[in-house]
Amino acid sequence: MTEHAFAPFVRTLGRGKRARRSLTREEAREAMQAILDGQVEDIQLGAFLMLLRVKEETPEELAGFLDACRPVCYQALETLPEVQLDWPSYAGKKKHHPWYLLAALLLANQGIRTLLHGGPAHTPNRVYSDQLLPQLGLPVAGSPQEAAAHLDQHGLAYLPLETFCAPLSRLLTLRYFLGLRSPINTLARSLNPSRAPLSMQSVFHPAYIELHQGAADLAGDQDLLLFKGEGGELEIRPDARTQITGIRHGEHLEGAAVLDNVMPRQSPPGEPDAQTVRAVWRGEQSDDYGENAVIQTVAVALWGLDRAASLKQAQEQARELWQNRDKGLIDNG
Repeated sequence: MTEHAFAPFVRTLGRGKRARRSLTREEAREAMQAILDGQVEDIQLGAFLMLLRVKEETPEELAGFLDACRPVCYQALETLPEVQLDWPSYAGKKKHHPWYLLAALLLANQGIRTLLHGGPAHTPNRVYSDQLLPQLGLPVAGSPQEAAAHLDQHGLAYLPLETFCAPLSRLLTLRYFLGLRSPINTLARSLNPSRAPLSMQSVFHPAYIELHQGAADLAGDQDLLLFKGEGGELEIRPDARTQITGIRHGEHLEGAAVLDNVMPRQSPPGEPDAQTVRAVWRGEQSDDYGENAVIQTVAVALWGLDRAASLKQAQEQARELWQNRDKGLIDNG
């Protein structure tokens, strides 16, 4: 009997403590290509992903996964209009309202074409962007063609992962069966499927920042802003000090950018609510935490896109944009 072609990848990761090792970048690319091509059994997938999780993936492994996945994404989105800002949204919200959606909308209203992308719901008790956007009167694209139309119409589009790299979408749902996140959560955030000049990525834990940045280095990415966002989404916490790291114009940021908290620590409302977000945008309700979360998040993007010379200037600009926002962009439902 001949061994299954994927078995060597599982064996490499699963040997004893002294014999096991990480995959090389090329091995990781080959393994992910086999997964994308449907040549891997479910039992192998589970073992592969959990062995990586326990070992902790390396920048070389993540870069190899990107080598396999990015061409698939690029081909699927080849007719997409030019996008300025890549906005991965895979974490979902659990405790705070989804203020990041207002930040993306405010940026898009300034002519910054923004592509949000996310996967299917995969973690209990979290609410995801594709569930929240319709409550704000904003569409969820069902195809790259629809996303292109939304970008032209709104400057903003949300595209589900299944429409441009379907095998990864399925892998995200394994969280439900395995009880743990896998390297696919990290991979999805790093895709930048529209090849936007700036990608912003949020992490749950600061330890993942080095992994994201290391893989981006290997992949040749030039502009990537990384920070620990609220709940893992791209949303600055105004009640916490946030360090912005990553790559800016090809150079490492190494702690050069810091946003200090602008308010004391706040207790979260406990249940995400798009209606509150809608009311705050329309000026029907005030929320200091939410407004500052939007302003600070927008400031990071403006600075990363060279719309401001410094983070301080970007904060001032973002505050002005918020004050002068078109409140009618979100109707009263």
